[in-house]
Amino acid sequence: MPSFSHDHGDFVYEIQGSGPRVLFLNGSGATIDLVRPLVQILAKQLTIAIHDQRGLGRTSVPDGPYTMADYARDALAFLDHLNWDTCGVLGISFGGMVSQEFAVTWPERVNRLVLACTSSGGLGGSSYPLHELFDLDEEERIRRMIPLSDSRFTDEWFAERPQDRAYFTRAATTTTTESRADGTHVSEAVPSARQGAWRQLMARRDHDVWDRLPRIQCPTLVMSGRYDGIAPPENGTAITSQVSGAEQRIYDGGHQFFIQDQRALPEMSNFLSGPPTTRDSGAL
Repeated sequence: MPSFSHDHGDFVYEIQGSGPRVLFLNGSGATIDLVRPLVQILAKQLTIAIHDQRGLGRTSVPDGPYTMADYARDALAFLDHLNWDTCGVLGISFGGMVSQEFAVTWPERVNRLVLACTSSGGLGGSSYPLHELFDLDEEERIRRMIPLSDSRFTDEWFAERPQDRAYFTRAATTTTTESRADGTHVSEAVPSARQGAWRQLMARRDHDVWDRLPRIQCPTLVMSGRYDGIAPPENGTAITSQVSGAEQRIYDGGHQFFIQDQRALPEMSNFLSGPPTTRDSGAL
């Protein structure tokens, strides 16, 4: 994989597809390898640039602590490395937090913005404090995470949909732990990678961009899952209220609504493919 150097570290990245340029910013504990199937879908319509964020995957684990501003500067260094003056930005969950920080700091670099299953912090509400689950044993962490991922998830739900149990158990594990390139998870025997995952959760804990959201200048789509207990839809509504001309769309799913609701990915791609100089209007 190609890489770029920044802030005493090496950042691994990947580019797929053709079409309008989009920077993809990943969620908590997620890596390029983990979300490659999603990237491949988006790359049918878009040029997707994605990097393993600091402390995760194949990227270096710089000394901490990390701040949301650090993650935003990493994204800026990535775009500068690619010689992309401006592009669309897609942020999912934690990546949506980084995207907000990036868009309020360098609004001239963002021509379209999608914020999925995320929160602003501050008066706009915070996402669930995942750092509180970090040191739990795996069984208890998964037990706590599954209903947060989707409030409909009960034993009765999974009895009728066993495929959901397998998928969302894996997703629940990834959300609070660092994932390796082979899809397995870091144990306490890998201290540097564990530190990277923890430092990300600490940056997430301190995220608050609420007062600066009006600085965002580009067409903005806020996407929320109706049953999301990590970033509830009301947090998306709050973000929408702070960004001039932004719209919110609510989908039939939880924190992974873009997997659950077939409307989500086409609408995400279509929005990011739109003209960069005008805001879309209307909501679903």
